[in-house]
Amino acid sequence: MTAPLPVCRACREPIEDPDDAVHLGHEEGNSGPGWDIHAHRAHIDQAGPDPVAERALARVLIVKALAS
Repeated sequence: MTAPLPVCRACREPIEDPDDAVHLGHEEGNSGPGWDIHAHRAHIDQAGPDPVAERALARVLIVKALAS
């Protein structure tokens, strides 16, 4: 059994060259382990920030705002 090709977060195309795939993070799933986020090296700027890190930062900023 072969592993599926990673899909670029920006262009939604499969990344066939493993050297061109950049691991951007991991996205949690609602029911299950979630999935890894990849992008072509040329599309890193178009992929957007890691949603897990974004949520963590938002929680920290909300707690700081409520504490002050």
